[in-house]
Amino acid sequence: MRKSEMHSRRPAAEGLIVRPGPIFPDLQKATRMALFLIAQLLCVCFAAPAPPLRLSVSTTPLSLPIFVAESQGYFAAEGLNLKIDEVIGGHRTLQQVFDGNADVATSSEAVVMFNSFKRKDYAVIATFVTSDDDVRVVTRAGKGIAAIAQLRGRRVATVIGAASHYYLDTSLLLSGVDPKQVQTRNLQPELMVQALEKDEVDAIAIWEPIPFQALAGVADATVLPKTRAYLLSFNLIVSKRLVGERDDDLVKLLRAVDRAQRFIAAEPAKAQSILRTRLHADQKFIDYLWPRYNYRLTLGQSLLTTLEGEARWAREEGYVKGERSPNYLDFIYSAPLRRVRPDAVNILE
Repeated sequence: MRKSEMHSRRPAAEGLIVRPGPIFPDLQKATRMALFLIAQLLCVCFAAPAPPLRLSVSTTPLSLPIFVAESQGYFAAEGLNLKIDEVIGGHRTLQQVFDGNADVATSSEAVVMFNSFKRKDYAVIATFVTSDDDVRVVTRAGKGIAAIAQLRGRRVATVIGAASHYYLDTSLLLSGVDPKQVQTRNLQPELMVQALEKDEVDAIAIWEPIPFQALAGVADATVLPKTRAYLLSFNLIVSKRLVGERDDDLVKLLRAVDRAQRFIAAEPAKAQSILRTRLHADQKFIDYLWPRYNYRLTLGQSLLTTLEGEARWAREEGYVKGERSPNYLDFIYSAPLRRVRPDAVNILE
């Protein structure tokens, strides 16, 4: 064939300009999508785990539900990564929250009230135990003090700004004694027994287990008759930076505590054993205090009423500064408890 004939037989399309492009466009799109999904999965798998919820717990019989929940594995069963730090006194647990060293604290409502005149970055999510006989006044038989009214003019140690302080003052007022007629001394709980034994004070007003330790360690120590000045509540208090952000963890915390309280009611002997271990106590101590506590999750109107009454007292006695009390609804966060035990919430918000 001649060269001219070869040129004449080329297909017409041969003269078109063909631009480069994907041979399998659908395959390339699918590949890109698969790589994207793999990258997302790797991000999930290697993302930093959520930090543990940090709970500051007061070493007191009031904290028994926390001790039970931990020893029985209820926190772990709820999938809660929890770090517990034990300190002496609810005034210290809440301070750990303020200092950024804890997320949740166990503390009395009196501590909530005193701090409410200085800040509002915390909230109560539940009351988990109440008692009308946790704080006691201990003196020595040789002091000639047989009743609260006889504390007039005496030296009495307590923890200023805590439940023991409120109990002491209201007991004095109910007995017809102006608290200003008493030489009140601010003393940390762990120093109380020594101060009483060394005659540095005439009496101490403090929560358990310090009164029991005084009775056991000071030969002539005696407890004054209780006045039923008020119903102490022990609460779970959270930093407001957790509100909304870690509600699921707060729900897990409350579920574990609720389960622990049912364990205490169903297995009192086992619960007492846990308390003995945690407080390094004997059965005599457990028998001495066991009937005094009501372990139950609540968030009730009575808490607001108590806070408001305490606030009036604190303002009138000059313990806090402020012409009016805070609105204590601002210190309540009920959403987590409503998810766990809606029937336990009885508060008008």
